[in-house]
Amino acid sequence: METQSEENQEQRQDKRGCFECCIKCLGGVPYASLVATILCFSGVALFCGCGHVALTGTVTILETHFSKVTSDHAMLTDVIQLMQYVIYGIASFFFLYGIILLAEGFYTTSAVKELHSEFKTTICGRCISGMFVFLTYILGVAWLGVFGFSAVPVFLFYNMWSTCAAMKSPMANLTNIDSICVDVRQYGIIPWNATPGKACGSTLGDICNTSEFYLSYHLYIVACAGAGATVIALLIYMMATTYNFAVLKFKSREDCCTKF
Repeated sequence: METQSEENQEQRQDKRGCFECCIKCLGGVPYASLVATILCFSGVALFCGCGHVALTGTVTILETHFSKVTSDHAMLTDVIQLMQYVIYGIASFFFLYGIILLAEGFYTTSAVKELHSEFKTTICGRCISGMFVFLTYILGVAWLGVFGFSAVPVFLFYNMWSTCAAMKSPMANLTNIDSICVDVRQYGIIPWNATPGKACGSTLGDICNTSEFYLSYHLYIVACAGAGATVIALLIYMMATTYNFAVLKFKSREDCCTKF
């Protein structure tokens, strides 16, 4: 009986030790950086994937309906191809940067420092943390511009869609439908000498009913939402990296005080 009670007591102690170890490990997880990483990966994936396909659909629409001469939209095609290559670079960079910031969050959170009592800050570590703070702020400002830029094609496609919807209204039947047009040359997408440059009446309605227009329009909306999610993720990263840097500075002062 005594042997069984001792074994039960040892099992309880082992379970309690495992439970306390799990609680400490969960306490060392930088949840802010983890949420920001998931949100950043999701936003960048939506922006890059949907943006890439939407740009391809935009070229198809322009070549088919608005600019049938290759030389008129050659520059635009080159710019879109360049943007698609930039999208590849953005996806690769933020995949690595998100992992680095998540790792930095694990090693600088205050809960991890409580787990490792021998943890000490160095000048190199504080400089790296400060570099992440500065770089994250720069990327946050840059992505605000990306978010604004991604809203431009949504605005252009919305104008076309709303014009097509207006032609179907009862008020449009009282006037000449062929007088309702969308001229993409006024947006600077293609030069003024491009032919035909605009679509009117039933031709415009047919464009709005194509799969390329429908898919590109909704993909641009999703890409814009992905850019917005990335901005939110970078804001969370800003707060997390700034907090981590402040903790490192406080820890360095504490180490200086304990030396005397």
